[in-house]
Amino acid sequence: MSAAPVALLLASGKGSRFDPSGSKNKLCERLANGSTVLATSAANLLAAGLEVVVVAPEDERLRAAVAESRITWCANPDPALGMGHSIAIGVRATRNARAWLVALGDMPFIAPATIGAVLQALEDGTALIAAPEIGGVRGHPVAFSRALYDELLALSGDAGGKALFARHAVTAVRTDDYGILRDIDRPDDLPV
Repeated sequence: MSAAPVALLLASGKGSRFDPSGSKNKLCERLANGSTVLATSAANLLAAGLEVVVVAPEDERLRAAVAESRITWCANPDPALGMGHSIAIGVRATRNARAWLVALGDMPFIAPATIGAVLQALEDGTALIAAPEIGGVRGHPVAFSRALYDELLALSGDAGGKALFARHAVTAVRTDDYGILRDIDRPDDLPV
């Protein structure tokens, strides 16, 4: 890994609201563009100029959902430990990164320009955390400074990076991109 910023694309969730039986993985579902949810999320990060590391359990369905050679895979052997654990695994695997942009695999509607603006807000000044905001509501992805390396490694559970929000100011990047709030939780969230 380089000393450039890295996007950690989290893909370890069970997706039980999408399919309680577990037979379908929402990240492998196709969108109107013909691409999978996960591949579209990754493509938006790549279009923003980021190195992309997918943090996911070993799952051939997920690997098949992204036929992109520029993506690095980082195994999460215990996804049940939650989003914070996934972030810590990704940060540890990319320890030389200058910053981390944490994105969710089930959010394929975020514009690359929004992704770039969030990262730019972090790199422009003294901010430790930057996140997009629309109408006063914070969304994804969230960028974390290298200065938070040790705190990111200590994350665990399902709260993700929220523990860091309580300790550090979050620089809001105002946007009109509703993709920052739109995820795929249930089958009817998929556009037809």
